[in-house]
Amino acid sequence: MSSTHFPFSAVVGQDDLRLALLLNAVSPAVGGVLVRGEKGTAKSTAVRALSALLPQVDVVPGCRFSCAPAAPDPSCPDGPHESGPGALRPARMVELPVGASEDRLVGALDIERALAEGVKAFEPGLLADAHRGILYVDEVNLLHDHLVDVLLDAAAMGASYVEREGVSVRHAARFLLVGTMNPEEGELRPQLLDRFGLTVEVAASREPAQRVEVVRRRLAYEDDPAGFATRWAGDEHEVRARVVAARALLPKVSLGDTALLQIAATCAGFEVDGMRADIVMARTATALAAWAGRTDVRKEDVRQAALLALPHRRRRNPFDAPGLDEDMLDRILDEFPDEDPEPEPEPEPEPEGPDDSGPEDDGPGGGPDGGPGGTPPQGDGSQDPDTPAESPETPETGEAPAEAPEAPQPAAQEAAGPEQAAVRAAEPFRTKMLSVPGLGEGASGRRSRARTAHGRTTGAQRPRGHLTKLHLAATIQAAAPHQKARGRDGRGLVIRKDDLRQATREGREGNLVLFVVDASGSMAARQRMSAVKGAVMSLLLDAYQRRDKVGLITFRGATAELALPPTSSVDAAAARLEQLPTGGRTPLAAGLLKAHEVLRIERLRDPSRRPLLVVVTDGRATSAGNVGGRTDSSPRELAGHSARLLQAGGVASVVVDCESGPVRLGLAGVLAQDLGGPSVTLDGLRADSLAGLVKNVRTAVASTASPHSNSNSNSNRRAA
Repeated sequence: MSSTHFPFSAVVGQDDLRLALLLNAVSPAVGGVLVRGEKGTAKSTAVRALSALLPQVDVVPGCRFSCAPAAPDPSCPDGPHESGPGALRPARMVELPVGASEDRLVGALDIERALAEGVKAFEPGLLADAHRGILYVDEVNLLHDHLVDVLLDAAAMGASYVEREGVSVRHAARFLLVGTMNPEEGELRPQLLDRFGLTVEVAASREPAQRVEVVRRRLAYEDDPAGFATRWAGDEHEVRARVVAARALLPKVSLGDTALLQIAATCAGFEVDGMRADIVMARTATALAAWAGRTDVRKEDVRQAALLALPHRRRRNPFDAPGLDEDMLDRILDEFPDEDPEPEPEPEPEPEGPDDSGPEDDGPGGGPDGGPGGTPPQGDGSQDPDTPAESPETPETGEAPAEAPEAPQPAAQEAAGPEQAAVRAAEPFRTKMLSVPGLGEGASGRRSRARTAHGRTTGAQRPRGHLTKLHLAATIQAAAPHQKARGRDGRGLVIRKDDLRQATREGREGNLVLFVVDASGSMAARQRMSAVKGAVMSLLLDAYQRRDKVGLITFRGATAELALPPTSSVDAAAARLEQLPTGGRTPLAAGLLKAHEVLRIERLRDPSRRPLLVVVTDGRATSAGNVGGRTDSSPRELAGHSARLLQAGGVASVVVDCESGPVRLGLAGVLAQDLGGPSVTLDGLRADSLAGLVKNVRTAVASTASPHSNSNSNSNRRAA
C-alpha cells in the first residue's frame, strides 16, 4: 500500500475542520483541535494530510529529540549540542494508539542501568517523536484518563517530564495536538475538553452531488495514489505557501482594544468558566487575520474564533450538547462595532488550495475550500436527522394504539396495552455509590476496588512484561542475598533483571452498569414514571463521573428490548431513556433473561470489566413474555428462576423498588433476594439516605463468575 497521503486540498467540504487545522498550523499556540463526529467523515484523512503542508524543520543531526540548531534545548537528554549546521526534515505526524502505555507516551528509563550504573538511559516516547510536529490521537475519548492528563499537561507546558525512583528526565515537547472522537462512544470530561484550543463538529454531507464527488476522488486516489497526488500538487503548494506566509505575518498582527472587548464580552455573555477561552479566542482571531493576509483583527475574526473555541466550553454536565447560539453571539458583537476597518486592500484573499468560493452548493467543485468563511450549516444541518426524539410527540393517546394489533393472541390485547407517550425525567439528584464487591482488574475508574496502574502501593511482584512501576525496597531485598556470589566489591549493588520487582497498586475501576427498567403499565402513572426516569438519570450521571460503561434494557408488553448496547456514551443512554414510552403487561422474566444474555456476551468481549446490574421495577410479573419453554410456570416463578440464574453467574445486583401507595406487596424485595442483592426505594437512593446499605452490593459470587473470580475468592469473602 502506498505511503502517499490523500492531499489536504482534495478533501471535499468539511470547511470548519480544515480551517481549524490550518489555523493551528499557522499558530500552534492556539492549542490544538478536537474533532467530533461520526465515522467516515474524513477526520483522520484531513489530519494525516495536514503534515504535508507544514514547513520542514531544521534539527540537530543525530538528536532524538529534534532540537533546533539555532536554539537547542539546554535540558535535552542527548545534549549538550555543539553549534553547527542543522539538517532539514519533514514535520512528523505521530499517532498515539488508544492502547498505548504511559511509558510508550512519555518514554521509559532503564531502571536496571540507573540502579546498577547510575546512568540515565532514556528511551524517548511518542511525545519526543512529535516535538515540532503533529501528535494525532484517534478516539481520544477512549484513552485512559491518566494518559489524557499527561498528554494535555505536556501540550500546555511544552515539555515532558519523566520521574521515577529519584531519576528525572525532561525534554521539550511542543506539538500540534489533534484529537478525533465519536461522541456516541463516550465524552471527554469537561475539564479535559477545555484543554483543547478548538473544537469542530463534522458530519457527512447530505447533498448527493457532494457525496458523489467524495466517492469519485477517493476511488481515483486508491487507483493511483501517486498520480492523484501529482494532480493536486499545485493546490498543495499554494496552501503550503499560504501557511508559511501567514506564519511570517502573525507577529505583525495587531489585536486592538475593540477586538479584546469583543472577545471578553463574548466569553462573559456565554458564561464560560475560567480565562482559557479568552486567551484561545485571542490567539485564534489573530491567526484568522494572518490567514486572511491582514494585520488587524476584525469582528468577523472574533465571530469565527468564538464558533471554534467556545462550543465545547459551554458543556457543564454530561447531558449538555456542545453548541453556541449564533443569534446571541451576533447581538453581543454588535454592541462593540469595529472602529474604522482601515483601508480594505484585498477583497477577501483568494484562498488557494483549502479555499474555494461556493462552499455550499458547489461543494464537489469546492473541495479545496477552507478559508476563513467556512460554512457551519453543513455540520448543523446534518445533526437534525440524527435526533429521532421528535417521533414520540406525534402519538397522542389516539395514534399509538395502531401498533397494538401486532400481538394477535387473546391475552395479548392487555399485554401490549395502550402505549403512553414518554414523560420527562424528574430533576436528577446525587446518589449514593453502588459498587461491586471483591477486587477487580478492570479499566481504571472510580467505582469498585481493583488492581490498577495507579493508586496506593499494596505489595510487589515479579514483572509480567515490561517494568513500569518499580518497587525499590522489594528489588533491593531480592538482590541483597546474592551480592557476595555476584562478586560485589564496591559500594553499588549488583542488580540483575531477575531482581526487579513491580509494585502492585490498588485503586478504583470502572464497571459495566446495566440498567433493566420496567416500562409496563404498572409503572405508567406520569408522576411515578417521571420519578423513575429521574432516578435512572441520576444513576447515569453517577456512572459518567465514575467512568463506567452503561447499557439499557427495557421491558413491557410481551418483550424485553436492548434499548442501548453497553457503551461509554452516557449521553446516548439518557436520550434513549427520555424517549421511553410505557404501557402493557410486565414481562419481568424476559427483562432479566435479556440482561443475562447481554452480560454473557460482554464478559466474552471484556472479561476484566465487572458488571453491576440495576433493576428498576416494582417487582410485579404479569406476563411470561417471549421467554419460551416452562409453560407450566407462572410469570412470577419464571422471574424468580431468571433472577437466580443471574445470581449463580456471580452478577452483583441491586433492585430499585418503585412500588408506591399505602398498600405495598414487597415484590421488589423478593426479587432482590432471588438476585442476591439489596433492595432500595427511590427515596432511599438519594445520597445520605442509604446509610451504607448499598456501599457494597452483596452477591453470591459463583466460581464461574469471571476469569479472575477464582483468584479473588478470598478477597471476595473478606469484602462480603
